[in-house]
Amino acid sequence: MYKLEEIPMFSALTGTYLKELYDQTHIKQYAKDSIVFYEGDESKYLHILLDGNIKLYKTTPKGTQIQINRLAAPAMIGEYACFENQPFPATCEFLTDGVMGLLPFDFVYKHLDNPGFSLEIIKSLTGKVALLSALVHKETVLSSEAKVADLMTQKLPLFQRLKNNEIASMLNLTPETFSRILTKFKKEGIITVKNQKITILNEEALYNIVETNTIKDCTNCIAHFKEQIGYKD
Repeated sequence: MYKLEEIPMFSALTGTYLKELYDQTHIKQYAKDSIVFYEGDESKYLHILLDGNIKLYKTTPKGTQIQINRLAAPAMIGEYACFENQPFPATCEFLTDGVMGLLPFDFVYKHLDNPGFSLEIIKSLTGKVALLSALVHKETVLSSEAKVADLMTQKLPLFQRLKNNEIASMLNLTPETFSRILTKFKKEGIITVKNQKITILNEEALYNIVETNTIKDCTNCIAHFKEQIGYKD
């Protein structure tokens, strides 16, 4: 498990400030599949992932999960809700057993005049914006085949470590669609699958699938994505 002072945001705190950080932070253990908070819950704490892995997802009006991100410790969660004084915009669920530190917002506000502290918050927030931008691009532009090909070229070890239904969930695809795409890639000689291990035979073909991408069948994909996640202007 990570210590609080190992989190970049808190690395500049020493002495009295570090003691105050520990005094203010409630350390909580979670079992696998535990919900940390639901989308729409009121946000009173900055959540600090100290051990384990979590996923963040939104739920569509039809009950479908749209994964926003997966994070491994150490990581900060809930910065947006903290500074905007808004309910949590997504649900947080543990994928493993883990530990979360809950830090009251008052502590965060109190230390914003510390340049190093503030810089780490800014870096974390901008990183989340970049991740959200990438998600919007994938969900509104990339076809199902392109999403699978893109993940294969960037994070092939995930295909060896996770089950097919877990990867399908990461890509916001149904298990049936994901399985169909793998079968198609095998038939076209792009990959082989042996003992649940995927080997890429034609990496250029995967890059070509991403680059030539089949445009989705929607006239306004951004609006369609907002409707999916229940976003209201």
